[in-house]
Amino acid sequence: MDVPSSDKDVQSTPDVPSNGPAKAARTPTRTPSIIVGVVASAVVGLSVFYLLRPEPLLVQGEVDATRLDIAARVDGRVGKIPVERGQNVAAGAVLVQIDNPETLAKHEQMKAAKAVADAQLANVLVGTRVEVIAARKAEMERAQAALVLAQKTFDRTHTLTEQGNAPQARLDQATDALHESERAVDQAKSAYEQAVNGYTKEERAIAKTNVEKASADIQSVQSIIDQLVVYAPVASQIYQRNVEPGEYVSPGVPLITLINLADLWVHFDLREDLVKGLKVGDRFDVRIPALGDRSVAVEVKLIATKGEYASWRATRASGDFDLRTFSIRAYPVQAVPELRPGMSAYLDWRSRQ
Repeated sequence: MDVPSSDKDVQSTPDVPSNGPAKAARTPTRTPSIIVGVVASAVVGLSVFYLLRPEPLLVQGEVDATRLDIAARVDGRVGKIPVERGQNVAAGAVLVQIDNPETLAKHEQMKAAKAVADAQLANVLVGTRVEVIAARKAEMERAQAALVLAQKTFDRTHTLTEQGNAPQARLDQATDALHESERAVDQAKSAYEQAVNGYTKEERAIAKTNVEKASADIQSVQSIIDQLVVYAPVASQIYQRNVEPGEYVSPGVPLITLINLADLWVHFDLREDLVKGLKVGDRFDVRIPALGDRSVAVEVKLIATKGEYASWRATRASGDFDLRTFSIRAYPVQAVPELRPGMSAYLDWRSRQ
């Protein structure tokens, strides 16, 4: 039995979609185009980002601290220096001992003068001795007896002279003797009263003043002796020893340089156009390369202009106006024990907020 040709065709032809082979052939060629497009878009996007983004403005500062130059107020030879460079010392620690034998000898001399003044004051306050009063009284009585004898001699001589039995010269001698006896009585009486009354209030005041003066002299020399030992005013670190034992030093010469590690800050020098908007109390982060690029939060506590000799930049070509330089002090918000003076600090000034 014959089969129609159409049926043969149907049975012999595979069941394949009409567009299958063409689509399978085009699929592998589209993937590279997509990848190239994505890469090109990324390159263009990154290029636009880097071209349009603002350039960073790196500002570099330096860590600083309060330094104290410790000097002596007296002269002498350096005896001992019980501290070493880099050593941490507490407040009141002995830094330098100075020898000055002349000052010590003067102190002993002032103490002896004070003892003399004390003895003189005690003598004045006690008053005149009993023996002195008795002697003065005896001298007064002796003068009074001599006056009585001189008066009787004068009376007899005067009577004889009036009767013509004695020359006038003898009467003159008796008169002079009488006057001398009267003066002697007055003098002895005054001495006795002085012994009884003792010293006057003015003499007591003078004696007390001498004691006070001697005490003031001792305190003056003692203050110099106290300065022979130099102490640390605050807890700090020994930064430098400027003298060695045996050297002669004068007043005002720095002996030891200290660093107060409790008072550290980061110092920046900025043009005034960069300071715009900055105020005391602002906080930002700085990085410390010496601490492994560690980030440290700091707070601005000082904004001060520097002298005209500092660096500046003209705002016009003609130089009509200048940009001054400002000194910025920013203190760490929290203590950083590893921070040391001289370490560098930097930050991107535009993105500091």
